Amino acid sequence: MTKKFPLLTVPQIDLGLLFLRVSGAFMLFHVHGWPKIMHYSEELLHIEDPFGLGTRFSLLAAIFAEVICAVLIALGLLTRLASLPVLGVLLVSMLIVHTQWSIAEGQFGWLLMIIFGTIALCGPGKFSFDAVIQRKQVG
Repeated sequence: MTKKFPLLTVPQIDLGLLFLRVSGAFMLFHVHGWPKIMHYSEELLHIEDPFGLGTRFSLLAAIFAEVICAVLIALGLLTRLASLPVLGVLLVSMLIVHTQWSIAEGQFGWLLMIIFGTIALCGPGKFSFDAVIQRKQVG
């Protein structure tokens, strides 16, 4: 790289991961998770059951991923592990439930997969509870 366009430094990468974690988790929680909690009974009537395990199971799995895991990801606690249920729910949604959607119609879901896939691959960064725990274990 030239001096005009220096490579990212570690603090910039950690700030980027913090922003990605918090903004992605907020969007998932706010758009998908919180409404499922607030309108649980109504959601039970409308949620798909792609594997025949019952709508209650499907809804609880979605709530776990979109609420519990979203909060863990925002905090940077068990981040990579918490990303897996989110990715699982998104994959089922995009590849099994909403197969008729074009990329344009499903762009929010695909973007969430990119965000949480990146978090799963890169980890939470320095500004996370995972990093604090790791520093305490090492030190």
